[in-house]
Amino acid sequence: MNKIYLFLFLFPASIFAQDYVDLLKIGYGQTFNNDFEGTGESTFVKSFDVDLTVPVVLNEKHAFITGAVYSRNNLQLFPNAESTSLHSTIVKFGLASTYNETWSSTLVFLPKIASDYVNSTGEDFYFGGVALLKYQKNEHLKYRFGFYGSTEAFGFFTTPIIGWYYLSPNSKFEMDVSLPIAADVNYTFGITTLGFDYIGIGRSFHITENDAGVYADVSSLEFASYLQFNALEKSVLLRAKFGYSSNNYEIYEEGSKIDLGLSAFSFGDDRTQLNPTLSGGLFLRFEAIYRFDIAKDSPVSPVLDGEE
Repeated sequence: MNKIYLFLFLFPASIFAQDYVDLLKIGYGQTFNNDFEGTGESTFVKSFDVDLTVPVVLNEKHAFITGAVYSRNNLQLFPNAESTSLHSTIVKFGLASTYNETWSSTLVFLPKIASDYVNSTGEDFYFGGVALLKYQKNEHLKYRFGFYGSTEAFGFFTTPIIGWYYLSPNSKFEMDVSLPIAADVNYTFGITTLGFDYIGIGRSFHITENDAGVYADVSSLEFASYLQFNALEKSVLLRAKFGYSSNNYEIYEEGSKIDLGLSAFSFGDDRTQLNPTLSGGLFLRFEAIYRFDIAKDSPVSPVLDGEE
């Protein structure tokens, strides 16, 4: 089964690939309809998330990265069942370093608790991390290379990361690409921005209610266009998105694992899915972002400007 996993905080701007950092991001969305295949039943997927990033500059070469991400997804996991809320809380802590005008790096640890938050236990705890190396080719283009890994209810998942960030000389056209998991291409017209983004979201949640003994394996590919209003000199961004999400919420018996998840591939996957496959659907999402511009004359710019 194909899987693409996204560590939610990383893209597009939370670890400073650009000349700014998104300190706070709040989003709410809902699909219009998702059908359970082979049945006449359907559900809606409602999502809410908050992403906070707090960089602490240690000196001109290093910054400590901290913050947290909370997300909630609400839907029916089985036809005619009561809605279930799947929660995830991630704590971010790591180090961003600039070595010279060309090379910089980011290392962030990502412990998390992910379940329905009904009868939480130690089995709800997972651990992950991301390591990135950045190469500044010129003032408009930067490349990034790295990998992400995480323990999940189904086993261990990892993926390489290859991408780039480009901002045109007139600062209107922007590309933020991190393959195979995220891409954002946009063009700014004064106080408005038109864009297209792609995000591969994946995670697992321990289902604890009524001692169910199962977990949810969630993977979703989201393709969306968006209209963004840039307020207060582009420090507050209000974004409306419309797109399509594949929305796979698969239920498996606790203890059913794969040998390895690598990028879009699963090795040794002989699990038996317990619920009907959920079809994809159109979705509408609204986001509010507080963005800090890393000015060249700012005392924090030498280290943050080399980050992602």
